[in-house]
Amino acid sequence: MIQNVEFRFEGGRCGVLLIHGLTGTPTEMRLVGKGLNNAGFSVYGMQLAGHCGDVPDLLATGWKDWYASVEAAAEKFRHEVDHLFVAGLSMGAILALKLAAERPEWVRGVGVYGATFRYDGWAIPRVSRLSFLLPLILRLGFCRNRMTHENEPYGLRDERLRAQISNLMLSGDSTAAGLPGNPWPSLAEMGAMAATVRRELPKVTAPCLIAHATEDDVASVENAYLVARSVSGPVDMLLLEDSYHMITIDRERRTLIHRSAEFFSKIASSCTPSARAVA
Repeated sequence: MIQNVEFRFEGGRCGVLLIHGLTGTPTEMRLVGKGLNNAGFSVYGMQLAGHCGDVPDLLATGWKDWYASVEAAAEKFRHEVDHLFVAGLSMGAILALKLAAERPEWVRGVGVYGATFRYDGWAIPRVSRLSFLLPLILRLGFCRNRMTHENEPYGLRDERLRAQISNLMLSGDSTAAGLPGNPWPSLAEMGAMAATVRRELPKVTAPCLIAHATEDDVASVENAYLVARSVSGPVDMLLLEDSYHMITIDRERRTLIHRSAEFFSKIASSCTPSARAVA
């Protein structure tokens, strides 16, 4: 059964909508949310449709449901603030970019954290890099019940934190650290979404802070460069050298929080408060 674990931190008239990744949970965005709130922002850590339950809950949804839940959260939150920013981790970064492409009048700026258009990090098994074949495999009726299980280092360079997260992940409580793996149908859905959003990137005119670990174990830094080359708005790059994929909780999370707060504040100071008024 799905449990609601989204969070809200009340702050100023600038708001940041935070989006977690595939099979993840809002908890992976909570430290960034608390840091941004301490810097004066209102924060909404939303929960994607189908997440924080069991595998059947997730499989009952697809990427259009995930994006619809993002748009619904943004629609609710934007009426509470003068300036709306959106930031996401991994698949959440792709969803954030899609919101900026689809609703440019809503989004002032985007935090693109560890964007994952392709699973091509150094810890991804070679066979898993053939995920583009999944839609064909599933259409043929094969492997619908298969799952790619998470393995070391779980996106974390910090060994102490890695041990804590892996224990939570394997405990069966998906609200704490997400599911212990990615069901193949959900990976196929994510692949379809990534292909769609990749074509839409030129529609992103909002400024983007693109943050990525140089040694990302899940999605290589080429994913970050893809975004930087493709969006139409200004880009600020933040390359992190002492983290793996989960940059919102890994060793350099404070650097990420500081640069994000600085980035969003600079944009807000140059804007008139019109986002809230757009119907």
